[in-house]
Formats: sequence, structure tokens, C-alpha cells
Amino acid sequence: MTDPADAKNAWTDADLSRDVHAASDKPEKVRAMFAAIARSYDLNNRVHSLWRDQAWRRYAVKVARVQPGEVVVDVACGTGDLTRAFAERTRASRVLGLDFTPAMLDLARAKPDLEGAAPIEYRAGDAMNLDLPDASADVLSIAFGIRNVADPARAIREFRRVLKPGGRLVILEFDKPRNALVRGVSDFYTGWIMPRTATLISRDKSGAYRYLPKSVEGFMNRDELGRLIESSGFERWTARGLSLGICVCHVAFVPRS
Repeated sequence: MTDPADAKNAWTDADLSRDVHAASDKPEKVRAMFAAIARSYDLNNRVHSLWRDQAWRRYAVKVARVQPGEVVVDVACGTGDLTRAFAERTRASRVLGLDFTPAMLDLARAKPDLEGAAPIEYRAGDAMNLDLPDASADVLSIAFGIRNVADPARAIREFRRVLKPGGRLVILEFDKPRNALVRGVSDFYTGWIMPRTATLISRDKSGAYRYLPKSVEGFMNRDELGRLIESSGFERWTARGLSLGICVCHVAFVPRS
């Protein structure tokens, strides 16, 4: 597992004063940041989502409508929470978790086996260049990872390539709540409280939890992401806000012909 010390100052004050999505070395910074926070990642997810993150993942599994015998690919799987939810809650024939941070995959593999669940395989993988054949997956998911990709459009085109006709794309991502009051509370929480408490819990020196609000603020909103999904060859795109719009679940389909 990567030593967190190796990731010190992945995101500096100067980096965070600019558009984090425009950083030329964004992939390296993101990998270093996740290596630094891997050990406390699950705990911080639970605490700072007020224990809603697992409910969001269960919803993603539900709307994916996995059929018996289908293949599920979970991109940017991290420590495997969504990957495991697919394996445990569906009758998929196979669930593949991909991530490009080795420290995250180490933790995913170390989690206990799920009795009676679909088989899980974890592999190193890049969302923009998936080492998978064309039309090889029935469902492809990515939870809170698309904004961390250097080129989201390229990644979504890759998702389209590896999904079969009729395949489903499921994306969970943070968004700005549309209600002004909720948005104000959310901005204060994610911009001031969460970076301090999450950094304290993780003892992080990479800037990961200061990057988070910056990455959400500078990323596409739900409608912009929806237009990108549709322009990449998907149809029947829908987006549902969860937890007052703090999180959004996007679903889209590959045309059958």
C-alpha cells in the first residue's frame, strides 16, 4: 500500500486557488490524494454523508436493474462499497471493480467475502482507457468518480464502448442543490466544516478534503452532465436528486439498434 507520506501536498494552496479540473497533472494528484486518505476513506464517507452514502449506493444498484447472469463493471471502485453492493444485491454472473489507485484496491481486496454473492474481481484500470472488449458489460457504474477523471467526455465514450446494446450506465455524483436554502447549508458544510473534520480524522496532508468542495463547485451540474452523456451515444437519460439534491443518480441506456 502506498505510504500516505508520499502524497504530501498533492493539492497545494496554489493548486486550489485555480480550477482544479484544469490541472495538467490532475491524474497524478488524484492518485496521490486517494493513496493518502485510503485507510480512513470509508469512515469519512460514512461520517460526512451522515451515513447516507450507503443508501445512495443501494439506490444505484436498484435502478441498474441487473438481470440474472449479467456482467457489472464498477469504475473508480475505490474500496469496493458499490462493487460489493452489486455483488450482494443482484444475481449478476460477475462484478468487476476497477480503480487506478493501488492503495484503494488493496483495501477493497482485504474486505471479507460476501456469502452467496456474485464473484468479484478487482483490477487496476483507467476510466479513460478501459482494458475491456467492446460490448462486454451489461451495467457500468461510477460513484463519485467522474469529476476526478481528467477528461470526463473521453471516459463516458469509453463507457459507451464497453456496454452492450441495451446496457445501462449509472453515475452517482455530487451536485449543487437547487433549493437556495439547502444549497447555502450544503456549501457551508462542504466548504468549511467537512474539510476540517475530515482532515482531522484522516490526518491528511494531501489537500484531499479541500479539493473535494473545489472539485464539486467547478464540475458540470446535472443537466450539463446529462447533455454530455446523451452526446456520447446514450439515450433515455434521467437524473434523480437524492438527499435534497446533494447527490444525483444519473441513468442512461445504450440504444439496442
